Amino acid sequence: MSTDRTRPAGRRDQGGPRSVPPQRSRRQQPHRPQRPHQWFAERLLAVLSGQRPVHWMLGHTIGEAYDQLAELAPSTPLGSTRGSRPVLRHCRGAQPATGVVEAFASIAEGDRVRAMAFRLEQGPDQRWRCAAVELGGERLTAGAPVPR
Repeated sequence: MSTDRTRPAGRRDQGGPRSVPPQRSRRQQPHRPQRPHQWFAERLLAVLSGQRPVHWMLGHTIGEAYDQLAELAPSTPLGSTRGSRPVLRHCRGAQPATGVVEAFASIAEGDRVRAMAFRLEQGPDQRWRCAAVELGGERLTAGAPVPR
């Protein structure tokens, strides 16, 4: 058995690892954590498309937002209509006041694009929570028909 720990057992050549030039890859950027509005857009999409249960948002909503989601989630307003799964295309946010983010997202469902807007508020514990959700220009209210 070989006692040289730099070479695999059974290898007899004297050459060590060869210097291989590094492959060119995409620019390496430091990992930035997702911004709150991007994180919430992904979660809202998952709930409104039926990929996740509404209680997944429990603790991440305040006011009527959770009640709205609880009544809307069973109808899956962003559910796939043509066999393709809806995906988040873009998400942007603006901070009109300290501790408030108003965001919008575009969601692709096959060849159709939908808009979603939501408001986040930061609590005294510094956690962000969803306070309101709108989809396709119509406010998501309990009992209202969902546009398709």
